[in-house]
Amino acid sequence: MNASFTILLADEDPDDRLMTREALEEAHVSHPLQTVEDGEELLDYLFARNKFAADPPPRPGLILLDLNMPRVDGREALAVIKGDESLRRIPVVVLTTSRAEEDIFRTYDLGVNSFITKPVSFDRLVEVMSSLGNYWLDTVALPSAA
Repeated sequence: MNASFTILLADEDPDDRLMTREALEEAHVSHPLQTVEDGEELLDYLFARNKFAADPPPRPGLILLDLNMPRVDGREALAVIKGDESLRRIPVVVLTTSRAEEDIFRTYDLGVNSFITKPVSFDRLVEVMSSLGNYWLDTVALPSAA
């Protein structure tokens, strides 16, 4: 349903970034994936500033967001994204190791679109990425990137 758009993954763990990339490939989610290492780099990407200023990256159609990151954590980044008129319509899916009810409530209060606890096995991560791809990329109508 949705034209090809960029998925932006914000996660400080290089192994988690690699596993998520591989799980998306295994799940046949063919949208381009960009990655950033923390919330500050995520915001730099979204606002095309600092290292992204000279060559602005593609606007993501979906953000996968870890909560526990250095410099600017996922909760702070989510508050900025959902508080900004130009960014708030981008769907944000929290993908984190947290199972804390407080994190679930707080992120939904901040406007997150989905909260997913990272699976421990690669096979389960592939299943989650397949479901995520089917829902966010093939089923729902999303606003255009304009």
